[in-house]
Amino acid sequence: MTTLAGERIRFTDLSPESGDTREEFLRGLRGGAPRRIAPKFFYDGRGSRLFDRICELDEYYPTRTEISILRENAGALAAACGPRCLLVELGSGSSLKTRLLLEALEDPAGYVPIDVSRPHLLAACERLAAEYPQLEILPVCADYAQPIALPRPLRRPRRTVLFFPGSTIGNFEPAGAESFLRHVAGWCRVGDRMIVGVDLAKEPRMLEAAYNDREGVTAEFNLNVLRRANAEFGANFDLRRFEHEAIYDAAEGRIEMRLVSTADQEVRLGSERLHFRRGERILTEYSYKYRPEAFATLAGRAGWSVLSEWTDPRGWFGVFALEFRG
Repeated sequence: MTTLAGERIRFTDLSPESGDTREEFLRGLRGGAPRRIAPKFFYDGRGSRLFDRICELDEYYPTRTEISILRENAGALAAACGPRCLLVELGSGSSLKTRLLLEALEDPAGYVPIDVSRPHLLAACERLAAEYPQLEILPVCADYAQPIALPRPLRRPRRTVLFFPGSTIGNFEPAGAESFLRHVAGWCRVGDRMIVGVDLAKEPRMLEAAYNDREGVTAEFNLNVLRRANAEFGANFDLRRFEHEAIYDAAEGRIEMRLVSTADQEVRLGSERLHFRRGERILTEYSYKYRPEAFATLAGRAGWSVLSEWTDPRGWFGVFALEFRG
């Protein structure tokens, strides 16, 4: 653990990029139908900055809609969290939404942002430390889907509250989302809480527009996984020979984001040779869209009950307060 800015920022680096990261990347590309790249590979420093740009796009409604919900219901959200809670944010990014919650919380015991992008995480924490000089900040550089022992703040919290905004829960297939909710429940005691953002089912045209923006930022974000493989894993992907694609699968209730090979080609990754046919697709992300009752049922199977739910007037997005019941 490294101490930054006095005792108020204690940084824990669990080295999420060490070990067999390249092997994990390769495993999804070796076979299967379709080939896959896990969404976590989006988020190097450049990918995190691109995602911040996506969140500002006109077509990308989830961020501004969720922010409006958080802003308008800040008091009720703070009441659900309770006084002197330890706020743990999963995939904190730039922590923009966190400020809305921190402003409303009563005497938080500390803030634990968890993110795989080390530079992005540290920069966000330095900004927060300047804005909230009394707040103890305990950043953890880690993959939150892996086992983590949460750091302990200097003041004992009354409750742990997990904060998972941004509809990232939709990136898991439903069985995976249920497993993930069980996984993070392992950090909790009965009565602890979770605030989670959920993108709700809506008209397909609107969904597809959100993932196919006119400026091409989402396409650049998607292709960045190949650029990252070239830089970090010694691959030789030609980004000009792959195209971004995002479609809505109505039967599954999800957006499917892919990279499409525009030619028959061979890609080298270390000693491996990967052959792609023209038109072959690499799946990079699912984004499931839930009906509120379906999400409540899924969370219930993982040991969480819904305390409250807030939506925007059009019912585009939902923010759920869950309680761990064991």
